[in-house]
Amino acid sequence: QVQLMESGGGLVQAGGSLRLSCVASGGIFSVLVMGWYRQTPGNQRELVAVISPGGGPTYADSVKGRFTISRDHMNKVAYLQMNSLKPEDTAVYYCNSRSVRDLSENWGQGTQVTVSS
Repeated sequence: QVQLMESGGGLVQAGGSLRLSCVASGGIFSVLVMGWYRQTPGNQRELVAVISPGGGPTYADSVKGRFTISRDHMNKVAYLQMNSLKPEDTAVYYCNSRSVRDLSENWGQGTQVTVSS
C-alpha cells in the first residue's frame, strides 16, 4: 500500500507563493497518477491538479496559470507550486495517488493552506 506524506502548507498573504510536497512510499511510483485535491469546511473535496506517470498535467480551471504540478521519479515526490495565491485558495490540500495498474487509491493526511487578504 502506498503511503503519502504532505508538507509545505502554511499561512501566506494574497499574491504570495507556496510549494507543497508529497512523498510517496511503499509502492511503485512510476505507475501512480499523482494528484492534489482541496477541501473547505462543508464542501466536497475538489480536484486541483493531477499528473500522469508520463508527466502530463491536468488543472482545475480555477488554478490554471497559477499552479504547477510536477513529479520527481527518483525521489518519489509530487509537488504543487502555487503562485499568485488568492484567499479563495484557502483549504486543506490533500495528496492522492492512483495506480494505473489496479486503480488502487490512497490519500495523505492533508496540509492546511491559508491565504490572507
